[in-house]
Amino acid sequence: MEKENRVEFKVFGKYALFTDPLTKIGGEKCSYHIPTYEALKGVLSSVYWKPTIVWIIDRVRVMKRIRTQTRSTKPVEYGGGNSLAIYTYLADLEYQVEAHFEWNLNREDMAKDRNENKHFYVAKRMIEKGGRRDVFLGARECQGYVEPCRFGEGKSEYDDYGEMAFDLMFHGFDYPDEKEKDKFSARFWRPKMVNGEVNFIRPEDCTIRKYVRLMKAQPPESVGLDEESLRDILAEGGFIK
Repeated sequence: MEKENRVEFKVFGKYALFTDPLTKIGGEKCSYHIPTYEALKGVLSSVYWKPTIVWIIDRVRVMKRIRTQTRSTKPVEYGGGNSLAIYTYLADLEYQVEAHFEWNLNREDMAKDRNENKHFYVAKRMIEKGGRRDVFLGARECQGYVEPCRFGEGKSEYDDYGEMAFDLMFHGFDYPDEKEKDKFSARFWRPKMVNGEVNFIRPEDCTIRKYVRLMKAQPPESVGLDEESLRDILAEGGFIK
């Protein structure tokens, strides 16, 4: 039976660059071999996001063989000008993702918008349409594409591979509008992939955290129905007249 807060989708692309926050400030970059929780949350937020909900990534299935490819780039330096760097990307990738949403309890002003059926129906439709906004796989130069799927269907290159353990990896960020008030932190964990599948731990279960800085939440207001063409979709589902 389909739960009305859970979604499944396929995301794929030519390149991806899943990196930790320490390499965002410049220099040469090398992608993790598997997508991070935060990157997949960003993909799903591009597909459908509302301040009422928080997306929780449950698991990801690696469908294609993990391959890397190096490319020369000329990133813009913070002091001005360009430098020459070598980036190591993931190449020709495809994942199946299962996730669900929960209410953002820090947004009491959105309590009247906590309609599980509505958000599930719109999220499902947005997945079918490929998302409401552009999808990026870790970096803006890595375009991604989203399609509906059934998690577990189809053949993965790692179906009978066994267990593959990874060292310390970036998990995601704790934002002040979702977690601790006025505090911005980064989370880390040690994942493992079993027969191509990675089960993510919940953000609150991450025991390794790094405080980044104080940050005051400036939560955005909800997008109106007329904007983003949501009114027709909700009317079709019988949620509004």
